[in-house]
Amino acid sequence: MTGMEYTGSKYDGDWKNGRLEGKGTYTLPTETKYEGELKDGMFHGKGTLYFPNGSKYVANWCEGRAIGGKYTFADGLEYANEDWEYCDGYDRRFYTEICNGLKPAGRSQLTNRVPPREIPEGQYDCGDGFYNPTTRIVTDYSLRFLRNADDDEHDWIVKTCRKGWDEIVGFTPQN
Repeated sequence: MTGMEYTGSKYDGDWKNGRLEGKGTYTLPTETKYEGELKDGMFHGKGTLYFPNGSKYVANWCEGRAIGGKYTFADGLEYANEDWEYCDGYDRRFYTEICNGLKPAGRSQLTNRVPPREIPEGQYDCGDGFYNPTTRIVTDYSLRFLRNADDDEHDWIVKTCRKGWDEIVGFTPQN
């Protein structure tokens, strides 16, 4: 017994002296999956982390630590530490709009995801899940608990994130 049964992890690959070593696929209970080289039970060599949202992180690994990796979002956008041109102060288009052009006039694109994700009534889409401002709980998109939001995160989500209801905005005449 390796202990993976207790954590909910799975491994399919090479073993050496009872340890994960060689090439293999290690799946964490969060459904994040590592495919690549391992040594003495750790990520070691070339390997890729695949996240449930479709994004991935390709890196060289040394004793479980990533060295010189590259993160790619689910839509194909590669993260860059410098010269980041996506959704900056000069160009607010979403990556899909940069790749495919702007849609004809009408309702503007609200997220990079087409169609946008349905948000439960009274909640916000905070990027890694839904936020309920009443309970102050963030759940993943399958509604499983992720964390409790502190005051700073609550304020940021309420001010910044897309909400699951429509509101009239703009000038409202007073009687």
